[in-house]
Amino acid sequence: MAHKGGAADSAMERLFGIRAAGASIRVEVLAGITTFLTAMYIIVVNPAVLAQGGVPFSAALTATVLVSFLGSCAMGLYARNPVLVAPGMGMNALFAFVMVHGGGMSWQTALGCVFWSGVIFAVLALFNVRKLVVDAIPENLRHAVSCGIGLFITLIGLVNAKFIVGDPVTLVHSAKLNPVLLTFLAGLSFTIFLVARRVKGALMIGIVLTTLLAIPIGRWWGDGSAYGATTTLVNWQGFFARPDFSGIGQLDLLGSLKLAYWPFIFVMLFTSFFDALSTFMAVSDVGNLVDEQGDPRNIRQSMRVDAFSALVSAPLGTSPANAFIESAAGISQGGRTGLVAVVAGLCFLPFLFLSPLLSLVPAIATAPALILVGVFMIESITRIDWQRFDEAVPAFVAMLLIPLTYSITDGVAYGFLAYVLLKLATGRAREVKPAMWIIVALAILLLAHL
Repeated sequence: MAHKGGAADSAMERLFGIRAAGASIRVEVLAGITTFLTAMYIIVVNPAVLAQGGVPFSAALTATVLVSFLGSCAMGLYARNPVLVAPGMGMNALFAFVMVHGGGMSWQTALGCVFWSGVIFAVLALFNVRKLVVDAIPENLRHAVSCGIGLFITLIGLVNAKFIVGDPVTLVHSAKLNPVLLTFLAGLSFTIFLVARRVKGALMIGIVLTTLLAIPIGRWWGDGSAYGATTTLVNWQGFFARPDFSGIGQLDLLGSLKLAYWPFIFVMLFTSFFDALSTFMAVSDVGNLVDEQGDPRNIRQSMRVDAFSALVSAPLGTSPANAFIESAAGISQGGRTGLVAVVAGLCFLPFLFLSPLLSLVPAIATAPALILVGVFMIESITRIDWQRFDEAVPAFVAMLLIPLTYSITDGVAYGFLAYVLLKLATGRAREVKPAMWIIVALAILLLAHL
C-alpha cells in the first residue's frame, strides 16, 4: 500500500509540479476544499437568479454543477492554475434581468447569446489577444485591480453576513448586534486567530467551526429568518435530489443572432473577458503566481479555459462561467498548483445528487474566509506609486469603484478611462500603449450601453 501511495504521489508531482511550486499534496487538497467551501453558494444562488429569467431551477442547478466541475478541472489539468471556475455572479443577473426582462427575449434566446459571446471569447483566447491587453495595462493599475477585488470580496463577506445592511438615508450602515452577528463575529475572531498563528487550513477550519456555532441559532437562541426561509441557519433538508438534465441543449442559436441582440452579446463578451483577466491578475498577486515577465502564470492557457467554460455554459443551460475571485481563499492557504482547482471541481460533482446538504453551511460561516481573503489581497497596495498623480488617481478610481459599483468590470472600465484621460491632460499620451486606446473605446461603449 505504501508503494502504491508513493507512486500516486509521484504521478501527481509529475502532473502538477507540487514540490517545485513550494507546496504539498496535503496543503493543495486543503486549499481546494477551502476554495470550494467559499464558492459553493453558487450551486443554489445561480439557479435562484436564473429562475428569475425563466430557467427551471433544478435544470439550472444541474448545469451549474456540471460547468463548475468541467471548468475547474480543465483549469487545473490544462492551465495548471489553482483557480476555480463557475457561473459568475453578475453575469447571471445580466442574463435574467437585462437580457430576458429588459431585452424581452426568451431564456433560450439568451442562452444563444451566451453561446455566441463564448465563441468570440474563444477566438480571442486562441489568437492570444490577451497578451496585447495584459501588456497594455500599466503595473499600477494591475495592483489596483487586485486591491479593488480584495475589497470587493470583503464587502461580499460583510453583506452575506448581514453585518453591513442597506439604509435609505446613509445607503449602508452596520447592523445592530444580535445572536447571529455575535456568532459571525465569534467565527471571524477565531479564524483571524488561526491565520495569525499560521495554522494550515485556517480558513477551512474557521468555516467548519462557525457552522457548528450557528447550529443553536433559531433552536435555542436568536432568529436566522433574515438569512433564509427558516429561523434556523443550519438546516437538514434531506440527503438526495435527482439531477435535472432538461436544460441541456435548449439554446436558440439562430434566434439569438438578430441584430437587436448583438449589443447583449458584446456586453457579455466584454464582461466575461475583463472579469477573467482581472481575476487572474488579482489571484496571481496573492500567491505571487507570475512568470518571468511578471504576468499571471500560464495566463494564455487560463484564458483559454475560461473561454471554453463560457462556451459550454450555454449548451448545458446556464449563464457564462468564469474564474472565481473566491479562488484567492485557497491560494491564501498555500495552494499553488492545478491540483487545487481539480479538488475544488471534484467537490462540486457529488452535488448533482446531494444538493440538499448545502443548507448545512450558512452564509455567516463562509463570510469570515471572504473577509480575510480581502486582507491578504490588499497587500499589493504598497506596490502602487502614489507619488505620481497620473498613475495614482486611476489606480484609486479602479480600487474604489470595483467594490462600490459591485462590479469588477465597471470598476476596471472607469479606472482605464481615468488613466487615458489623465495621460492626455498631462501631455503623456505617448505612455498609453496602442491596445489601451482600443480597450478604453470598448469600455466607453460598454458603460454607455449599461
